[in-house]
Amino acid sequence: MESNAPTKPTPEAPTPPATPIPPASPSPNEPNFFQRFMNRFQAWIRDNPRRAATWGIAILLILLSLVIRAPQPHVALSGEPLLPGGWFTNTMLTTLIVDILLLLTAFLVGARMQLVPSGLQNLIEAVIEYLYGLAEGVAGQRAATFFPWAATIFFFVLLSNYSGMLPGVGSIGYFHYADEPHATQMAGKLAMADGKLLLAEEGAPHFVPLFRAPSADLNTTFALAIATMVMVQVHGVRSLGVGYFRKFWNTSGQGFMKGINIFVGILEAISEVARILTFAFRLFGNIFAGEVVLATMAFLVTFLIPLPFYALEVLVGAVQALVFAMLSLVFFTMATISHGHDDHGEAHH
Repeated sequence: MESNAPTKPTPEAPTPPATPIPPASPSPNEPNFFQRFMNRFQAWIRDNPRRAATWGIAILLILLSLVIRAPQPHVALSGEPLLPGGWFTNTMLTTLIVDILLLLTAFLVGARMQLVPSGLQNLIEAVIEYLYGLAEGVAGQRAATFFPWAATIFFFVLLSNYSGMLPGVGSIGYFHYADEPHATQMAGKLAMADGKLLLAEEGAPHFVPLFRAPSADLNTTFALAIATMVMVQVHGVRSLGVGYFRKFWNTSGQGFMKGINIFVGILEAISEVARILTFAFRLFGNIFAGEVVLATMAFLVTFLIPLPFYALEVLVGAVQALVFAMLSLVFFTMATISHGHDDHGEAHH
């Protein structure tokens, strides 16, 4: 007889623990991390040879900057004498070189003038055509009269600005031991000697560069500014006659208006002097500051890092030359405009 009673479940046997699998030992022929990195690096060099060469040269230059150091920045507000007496300075020497280069360029372009320009003639004609278009926009029909002076200023200032970025300018020179009793020097700090600002060490010789950018000398920029403002007066007298000077001392009018006209004339005279200052210090400040920045960056990191600052100075040098030339044109044009004496001015046109 079959029984219907439930059967008791039999207990399951416990599962034995899994045996840990030992990690696979690296094959003796499998490359390690350093070898894999070197393989990838070599493959990248093979695939990108030019880029690899560029990066290699850049890294090499930065490493060389730690070994090859540039001299301390030489800072002076004016040119330094090269001959006894102090009349011939390093700025004058560079100015003569710039003048000779301008004359040689003009001679070479003029001697080989062609109907279809090419090379240097094409470049010079393109620059002159662009400048003359600007001059016509500023001076109108008088552009032909003012343009020679303005273009000469532009090319001279441009070459003067760029001369400071040439190798050897500011770095080739000789050492001079300062024997002036009124020279004050402080070790490792800015010092004054004969009105010049320089970085000097106590008892150290004073470095005098043979060449220096003319635009970085305040004497040169003042000479340009004074010559330009003298030509402003010349063009004013040629266009308006002696009556041109009435704008500086205008006694026309009655009563209160007479006093106003006299006051305005005095302001006109002051503005003529102020133009000389703004002309000189604008050009000098920009070029002098750029010279100091380039010298400082080269002193900190000799190679590669100063390159962006050189590119910036190329732009600043061209802009300052153009600004000086355009302001000259503006002042020439303003001087030929009659101040309430149209009949007299037209008689001298």
